[in-house]
Amino acid sequence: VVLTPSPGSSHVALCPTVYLAVPSWPKLRIMRALWALLAVLVASWRLWAIQDIQECTWQVVLNKFERVGKNGMSDRFFDQEPLETLDSVFTPLVDAPTDQGEKYLSFPYYLKINYSCNGESSEAQVRKGHLTGLKPMVLVTFQSPVNFHHWKIEQLQIQMEAAPFRDKEQCTADEMCVMSWYTPMPIKNGSVVMRVDVSSNGLGPFIPNKRFQVNINGFLQRQQDNTLHFTVGNEIFSLIPRYFMNVSSRPLWHTVDQAPVLILGGIPDEKSVLLTDTSFTDSFLVELNIDSCWVGSFYCPQASFTATIYDAIATESTLFIRQNQLVYYFTGTYLTLHESNRGSGSWVRVLANECIKRLCPVHFHSNGSEYVMALTTGKREGYVHLGTITGKDGGLWQPPPSCPVVNCSITWAVFDAGDYNLLMLVEIQDPTTGKYFQVVINDNLVILYTIPEFIPDARGLQFLMILGTESYTNFPMVPKGMFYNPYNNLLFIWGNFLLQSYNKENFIYLADFPKEQSIKYLVNSFHGDTAIVTETEEIWYLLEGSYRMYKLFPSKGWEVYISLQVMHQSSLYTSSETMVTLFYEDRRLYQLVYLIDKKQGRLVKRLVPVEQLLMYEQLGNHYLLKRQGNHLTLSFTSFCPFTVMRLRDLPNPQIYTRQERYQARPPRVLEPSGFHDENSLAVYQGLVYYLLYLHSKYHKPYADPVHDPTWRWWKNKKLDQDYYFYLASNLRSASNVYIEMASYEKIYDLKAEHELPERIFLDKGNSYAFSVFLTVREHSFEFQPDKVDLGVVLADPGCIEVVVKQKVLINRNSVLFWGNLMVPVFIGCPPGKRLAFDITYTLEYNRLQNKHYFDCVHVDPEMPCFLFRDIFYPFFLIQDLVTGESGSFQGSYVLTVVGGGPTMDTIKEYSEEEIYRFNSPLDKTNSLIWTTKNTTTTKDSAFNIMTHQSLGIEWLCLENSPCHDTIPHTIFAPEFFFKVLVSNRGVDKSTYCDYQLIFLLHIHGLPLSAKRALFILMVSSCVFIGLVTLYIIFCLLLPLMVKACSALRWKINNIITSESYYPYTASSRVFSGASGTRSRGSSSVSSGVSSKVAEGNQEAPEETSKKQSIT
Repeated sequence: VVLTPSPGSSHVALCPTVYLAVPSWPKLRIMRALWALLAVLVASWRLWAIQDIQECTWQVVLNKFERVGKNGMSDRFFDQEPLETLDSVFTPLVDAPTDQGEKYLSFPYYLKINYSCNGESSEAQVRKGHLTGLKPMVLVTFQSPVNFHHWKIEQLQIQMEAAPFRDKEQCTADEMCVMSWYTPMPIKNGSVVMRVDVSSNGLGPFIPNKRFQVNINGFLQRQQDNTLHFTVGNEIFSLIPRYFMNVSSRPLWHTVDQAPVLILGGIPDEKSVLLTDTSFTDSFLVELNIDSCWVGSFYCPQASFTATIYDAIATESTLFIRQNQLVYYFTGTYLTLHESNRGSGSWVRVLANECIKRLCPVHFHSNGSEYVMALTTGKREGYVHLGTITGKDGGLWQPPPSCPVVNCSITWAVFDAGDYNLLMLVEIQDPTTGKYFQVVINDNLVILYTIPEFIPDARGLQFLMILGTESYTNFPMVPKGMFYNPYNNLLFIWGNFLLQSYNKENFIYLADFPKEQSIKYLVNSFHGDTAIVTETEEIWYLLEGSYRMYKLFPSKGWEVYISLQVMHQSSLYTSSETMVTLFYEDRRLYQLVYLIDKKQGRLVKRLVPVEQLLMYEQLGNHYLLKRQGNHLTLSFTSFCPFTVMRLRDLPNPQIYTRQERYQARPPRVLEPSGFHDENSLAVYQGLVYYLLYLHSKYHKPYADPVHDPTWRWWKNKKLDQDYYFYLASNLRSASNVYIEMASYEKIYDLKAEHELPERIFLDKGNSYAFSVFLTVREHSFEFQPDKVDLGVVLADPGCIEVVVKQKVLINRNSVLFWGNLMVPVFIGCPPGKRLAFDITYTLEYNRLQNKHYFDCVHVDPEMPCFLFRDIFYPFFLIQDLVTGESGSFQGSYVLTVVGGGPTMDTIKEYSEEEIYRFNSPLDKTNSLIWTTKNTTTTKDSAFNIMTHQSLGIEWLCLENSPCHDTIPHTIFAPEFFFKVLVSNRGVDKSTYCDYQLIFLLHIHGLPLSAKRALFILMVSSCVFIGLVTLYIIFCLLLPLMVKACSALRWKINNIITSESYYPYTASSRVFSGASGTRSRGSSSVSSGVSSKVAEGNQEAPEETSKKQSIT
């Protein structure tokens, strides 16, 4: 089977159904047939391999860091901010590949993992599993957010290996200690819904895989005593039987796959709801803090007052309820969604001036928003309000469409968010023709279909096309609601009948549903299955694409299944029970049931095994006795020519599912027992946090040489990995922890698991191919293969092409088959692809074409420079973040400069008018920044269209451009930073992706303007001439200046000598007349004077002789 792009499609394998006349058998023989059926089931292929193994199941709870190692403790998922507590743990890791300069944070929770088996305590089983090599593998899947304008749409998973940890209780020996496994519970911005899949590593006991819903509960608040309380109301701890027993079931409404917290009303005479953040694995009964006003009046009639919450709808962060005719909302505290939003303080009433008779859900989000509808009653009967929910408040409620005529009311409304169409089921009171119903679309209130007044007479057929020429019964058609599946465009109208249509105009009547019953609500898996609940709590099943309806409960198949469960002593079934609601989860049908066992009431979520019930129903009704020798043997009629359907040749899934997956294993501990301590678990937390941090920050416009978010983490440590391993091998690693770099990586080569993926994304020209094997039973060799067909139902045949090739094979040994396949196919740009600037090849090609390359004076390896006078040849990459592939962008694109500045700090954004002037070849204002020799332009000729084969960009920086006449700040040539926008939107026909890239381009060597260049030339010339003139003058006058300086110095010395001579002469005479005993002193003075005179005037020998004679 080969598929090409489509917004949605379903693949259904159908069996030709054979109906045989069955004689009436005594009750004893029927019981024998059922026991024979039990023997067949016990011998099935899956059970024989594990018949000697006890049935085991995984158990998962949340623990905060301070509760790790404490037995019997669990926490609610409430805290959403990371903890800054790991500096003391990572600082001692000096001989480890971690970077001491980085800051490692911690998620607030751990996942505590155990398992239990029937007949043995959980502690002993966990120890046994650990000693036999069992390691739980945890796969956390983050649901992408609704608001794709604020958060990036991505399909992200992280696979972790659980670390064994001894509980803190005292024990006599390590082998006897109570233990569990732990992994960090990561949180991702924009995601509040997470699926946790726990599986085994293949060692130890056989434990089936199990999925847990681990969602953030934003409706909890921490009190001063450190306890958690609900913000929406007060928890009721007693499940009184009158709340549930013999109470009608009600639908569970929420935005599919997006609501972390589900609510369910319908508690009689109580303003209480059931609230769960684990998809009813556990739940809470909460009494809401609302005023419970009664607004009954002439304007808004109300027959009686009740406290019951009739309608309840959950969205990604907001809850909506209806009590009487009032509508309230409450927004939870989700910092991962709204960052600064702290949620509602109380329930807030919306549509305060309206009387609301019903809320209608919108199951899917679209355009970054969720939707809720409210139908009016009273004086404004016949209006429908559409609320657009963004999560920060009660939503924006648009002016309501109304009925097409005056005397009408709206019974139900369906909103197709993808096409933005509102369908209304309208009841019209006509004075002449009486009451009738129509389906109306809000586009100018066009009538799509008028529902027949009476139920058609199918005359034994399973279905009947309503053409207007068929006969009718006397039973009136009473429409009560509608349901729309956007994946296959299937519209249901239901009441005491069921109509279906693929085009909203031509309807098919399904005759299997009894006209005496009335449908209460529909439940859809959105993968090809529909369950129907009637007013009498019957459960019916419809396989979409077929016309046969099956009653699941009550039925003979249900009786057989219950008998088997009683034999297994299942605690999920009792004789006194009431169904609370019915819903689909992961393509499987579940019941929420209130059970009373030993006078104790409890709520139980249990599986409704549709395939088994249908198999039991068929086998119980169609069986034969064949004579073999002297005795009779029991056999069953084969209704299908094949009994097993298998999928093979499936391609690797990631390229189609767009699922990104990271892998993280715990650091190795050097303790012989292999148990971790609190420090090693904290290291594990920090490494997982940093791994996801690198993923979130991997949006660099410049492509790295290695296309992987973890490359920069370990690139400087890879050379030392042998040294780290040497330390660990000799038990010398710091803190007894060894971090293996290969344990933290991104996985690009996931293999197919022999089943169709949950959804696939196809870009333009892509295809998805697989093989379907239908295995024939052993006794069916006489069957003609040309009667076996593979049915393929397409939602949009104009958008997708399916090619089916048949090949007949023979295979024996098979089991009975029932089932169908459906996979949504999304057309458009697959998530996880981005456009990046290929700086490596751009530098190489520019150097080759320009024969040189000159980088900036101050080199920046993250942003190389390009010379202004060189032709610039840009190249871009398409990086696939899912598969790790990276290839040259071969499509067309438009390049525009949208900002710039001479420095990084002065970059400014340009207006639309400036962007046009700076980039358009039609500009006449002399403002162009660049030009190209390419002649291809957009349709309006406003911008140039470029490809990877373009002739390059020539920088202009004309007179009125912002880069013209840039003033240099140093002696080097001016530089400029251009903010460049590259987009292929509207010009590239090779893909459905609208790529957009904004990056900075550093250009140096910009020329100066003519005026500034002349001015600088003149100033420079003047300065140069002045310096030369001064030099010449200096050289000519230097001898004269030296001579003048010498003469001046001689005169100064003479003056100093003359002034010093006469005072010393007078002093000598005085001393010689007064005393003749001071010869030493006089000698000393005369010597000093003589020395100075000789030094000062060597050209006067006569005076020197006189001075010496005097001395």
